[in-house]
Amino acid sequence: MKIVELPIEFEFNGQKNYIYPSLIILNNELTLVDTGYTNFLTLIENEISKNEYEIRRLKNIIITHYDDDHIGSLYAFKEKYPWINIIASAIESTYISGEVKSERLMQAEEMLKNMPNKKIKFGKWFIQQLENLKHVSIDEKVLDGDMILDNKCRVVATPGHTSGHISLYFPSLKSVITGDAAVNENHELAIANPYFCLNIEEAEQSLRKIKNLKAETYYCYHGGKLTL
Repeated sequence: MKIVELPIEFEFNGQKNYIYPSLIILNNELTLVDTGYTNFLTLIENEISKNEYEIRRLKNIIITHYDDDHIGSLYAFKEKYPWINIIASAIESTYISGEVKSERLMQAEEMLKNMPNKKIKFGKWFIQQLENLKHVSIDEKVLDGDMILDNKCRVVATPGHTSGHISLYFPSLKSVITGDAAVNENHELAIANPYFCLNIEEAEQSLRKIKNLKAETYYCYHGGKLTL
């Protein structure tokens, strides 16, 4: 088993940006963690091919949480590869499937009410992005401590950024896939975008929780891989 970082380059507001989904290779089968923004399917497919893996071996997609940069292309993946098993926490599953209005959308609508005029355009755009996300049913709902991927991966509840956020711990690899529970900032683990955290105290606790795991490598969705 191994984890491969998939650096995805894109432009936002005229600036070059990156996200870093992770690809888990186990028994010649692939598991993708998070799917980027809408229309990132081809970018991710190309990066998987560049690493000389066959997309037809994609068995699972794990979603760490409901945010447009993490679930944007989930619907497209499921539509193109209908056999894929989609895994998410029980809490986030309700938002991804559309059973419950997402926390992030409710937060964005609330923030818009008090936004300064110069930011209102962005606030409305962000709400539109969230409203345009297509709902997808979750095949496998997981809880804190669940062992998945042939018992090689432990689900770690890391709430704060969102209430059902999960990270993934691989004891045999001494590695953690953090999602947005941590960002690689100046070669240190930090809270990802505190301004958007739904509960900053829980986010701080979750950061401490993953720092306390016996890990040497952290795969951060923002900032990329950090090896201690």
